[in-house]
Amino acid sequence: MGIVDEVGAGVTLLKKGDRVVMPFNVACGRCLNCEEGKSAFCTHVNPGFAGGAYGYVAMGPYQGGQAEYVKVPFADFNALKLPPGTEHEEDFALLADIFPTGWHGVELSGFRPGESVAVFGAGPVGLMAGYSAVLRGASEVYVVDRVPERLQKAKEIGCIPIDFSKSDPAEQIKALRGGREVDRGVDAVGYQATSADGKSEKPNAVLEALIAVVRPTGGLGIPGLYVPSDPGAPDSASAKGYISFPFGKLFEKGLSIGTGQCNVKTYNRYLRDLIIAGKAKPSFVVSHNLSLDEATSAYDKFDKRIDGYTKVLLHP
Repeated sequence: MGIVDEVGAGVTLLKKGDRVVMPFNVACGRCLNCEEGKSAFCTHVNPGFAGGAYGYVAMGPYQGGQAEYVKVPFADFNALKLPPGTEHEEDFALLADIFPTGWHGVELSGFRPGESVAVFGAGPVGLMAGYSAVLRGASEVYVVDRVPERLQKAKEIGCIPIDFSKSDPAEQIKALRGGREVDRGVDAVGYQATSADGKSEKPNAVLEALIAVVRPTGGLGIPGLYVPSDPGAPDSASAKGYISFPFGKLFEKGLSIGTGQCNVKTYNRYLRDLIIAGKAKPSFVVSHNLSLDEATSAYDKFDKRIDGYTKVLLHP
């Protein structure tokens, strides 16, 4: 997110001085997937791979967006214009990724107003998924994590925190609901899910829990990242991107699954307008505003889940 400093010859909708925010994924706006609103899966910007993104391994030649200046390809399509000034600065910054991605996770699950939702992971995306479900009229939202600060944030936005380090999270949720399962589930963790003590990686942990906790014919939304190969995986199968989970139970329950990166362009202008109207304030998740020079330290603290680091905004 920033101010346009210079425009190329092909740019017609933007001018120097405009305040804009970019999706974390880069898209051309013209390929089949872009035309269908699936900009996360642009086939043009990164041939041979379904999608391109700033700074992601294997996702194209676009250097990371955390820098003093950022080059924006296909700017007329990718840049979302914001009102001038500095109002809603922290909220708008979250339109680049986590607010749309959390919303996307709920959308992928097939959610309808009045339904109950279980969100696994209370990192920034998980908190945004819980917040999005609340905004969209969920009757109950359960958020699963093991970090106290994150669970407290979930509680503050009207969600029911579930600490999976204490016991099986699916059983905890069903116990609170008199044995009933929830309507929808969101995986905001991905392949780096851990065991209950947080000490070992267990890539299938969340998938197993979702299948256990979502009712028959319910839906699973999986915006959490899974990768085709993982050299640091705990076993040879998941190192090749093969994840073991109870497909038989999934089939028996008739569950629907939606997966994939967020098509930020599908949601960001509408979420922007919710912010402007005062209907949404996603910046509740921001714990620190730091200079770009402090990025290394901030990443280290965020990775270790210490000092209340939930979401950090870096300022050039």
